[in-house]
Amino acid sequence: MITETTPRADDAALVARLRSGDNRAFEELVRTHMGRLLRVARRFLDSEEDARDAVQDAFIAAFRSIGEFESTARLSTWLHRIVINAALMKLRTRRRKPEEDIETYLPRFLEDGHQVESSVPWTESSPETELARTETAALVRAAISRLPESYRVVLMMRDIEELSTEETAQMLGLTPNAVKIRLHRARQALRTLLDADMRGKKR
Repeated sequence: MITETTPRADDAALVARLRSGDNRAFEELVRTHMGRLLRVARRFLDSEEDARDAVQDAFIAAFRSIGEFESTARLSTWLHRIVINAALMKLRTRRRKPEEDIETYLPRFLEDGHQVESSVPWTESSPETELARTETAALVRAAISRLPESYRVVLMMRDIEELSTEETAQMLGLTPNAVKIRLHRARQALRTLLDADMRGKKR
């Protein structure tokens, strides 16, 4: 996830070298950013080969469009957007399987408005808090992967990659309102899945 917005002084020098066609500058760009961009691609793509292809596509796209890079932005933030776009392109072009209905994962409510099964409180009673955090993080990752793709992608872009509603809408070809609705339902579904997993752990 990217939270940095202020341009770095060394970005300008590297960008200038890239624009001049310096091959060593491109090697430096890849060496510096490969690991982080690969982690981003892996969050969207379940195939290691697809993730690596997406990163390669992102670097090629960045090299070709380096003239469009704005000096007011951070190079890392710009690359982050490009690799997400590359991952989304991979998702669009691969053979798609029918999506499960998100309703399957949403909480069920009684007539009085209360949930059929109340949410599980996430308290750590064990003294091994680091282990508990690790196990919870693994549960969250697994639950996110079970969401229907169109909802999982919106959740990833907004809550993990920290893109704005407007950026997410533009990159997915959706209206901002559609993004907000999908995000709300994805969060509800994720909480329902996690509640079920937490109940299973306590039995």
